[in-house]
Amino acid sequence: MLLDVRRKPTGSLHTGILSYDDKSIPCSLGRSGITTLKREGDGATPFGEFRLLYGYFRPDRGLLAKTQLPFLPITEASGWCDEANHPNYNAFVTLPFPKSHEKMMRDDRLYDVCIVLDYNIFPKARNMGSAIFFHLTRPDRGPTEGCVAIDPNHMARLLPFLSTASVMRIHA
Repeated sequence: MLLDVRRKPTGSLHTGILSYDDKSIPCSLGRSGITTLKREGDGATPFGEFRLLYGYFRPDRGLLAKTQLPFLPITEASGWCDEANHPNYNAFVTLPFPKSHEKMMRDDRLYDVCIVLDYNIFPKARNMGSAIFFHLTRPDRGPTEGCVAIDPNHMARLLPFLSTASVMRIHA
């Protein structure tokens, strides 16, 4: 399945449209919009075409629909390294972790369903951006830190059609 992401022609930089098959749904993008020159901490969503690799879910929230993507449960020990000079940069880490990282088990719902995009994973380059995920939106549909996010109801409807052959194409 191809997931096509574009910035909405009107509105803020972080307001987008995700299209698949013959459907289009609203999505949230990074606070800085979409960029071709992604850097760590810039708040931008990277331009390009990225495979959906695998995902994480919060088993205590019960939002995971049947899917062909491999999913792993999020626990209190789940983290993601965003320290550019660390060997585990842009990779899952076990908490506690001594360097800069994101906590995957969040108090909000953003990572209740969180899919890892093949951005800066293979090969990996320092300072080019980390933790670029396809996840759930904030209730106010505010910006992400550089990810693509959709409403939980849309994610639940989309999950059964996603697999490791799925690609997200983000247009600049």
